Amino acid sequence: MNSLRKEVIDVMDSMKIQYDITEHPPVYTIEEMDKLNIDIYNQVVKNLFVRDDKKKKYYLIVLQKDKKVNLKEVRNQLNCRPLTFASEEDLNKYMGLSKGSVSPFGILNDTDCRVEVIFDKSVLSFERIGVHPNDNTATVWINPKDLELIINSHGNRISYINI
Repeated sequence: MNSLRKEVIDVMDSMKIQYDITEHPPVYTIEEMDKLNIDIYNQVVKNLFVRDDKKKKYYLIVLQKDKKVNLKEVRNQLNCRPLTFASEEDLNKYMGLSKGSVSPFGILNDTDCRVEVIFDKSVLSFERIGVHPNDNTATVWINPKDLELIINSHGNRISYINI
């Protein structure tokens, strides 16, 4: 088990959060996840790392895997500057992650709490969602409310929008 995954598991265990974990080959996209057929009873979510046009604010958008994002609509709901996808360099700098491993758990590496997590409100209706534990060779199944608890306890801001 790599150190990034171990840190995620240690945090969940220390907070007494219930979860399941599924090991699988490395996956880099939602399409590759779908081919694994591991989300029969759960909902894998899509995570998009974006930034504003001045590189002042960074956001992680968590949404249902089959939804498409209109960044202009997200901008309007957040009342922020124009948004664009952040670079892999920024992803590594602020969340300690690489492409293909983007996850809300990446905020555990965000020591300055620069990244705001944006949940599509519909994600909160699922009993459990599937996210990488900062490692794309496994999926953690966790209640979205417990994920919110982890993010809040770390100090990162959370917002909710309709996508």
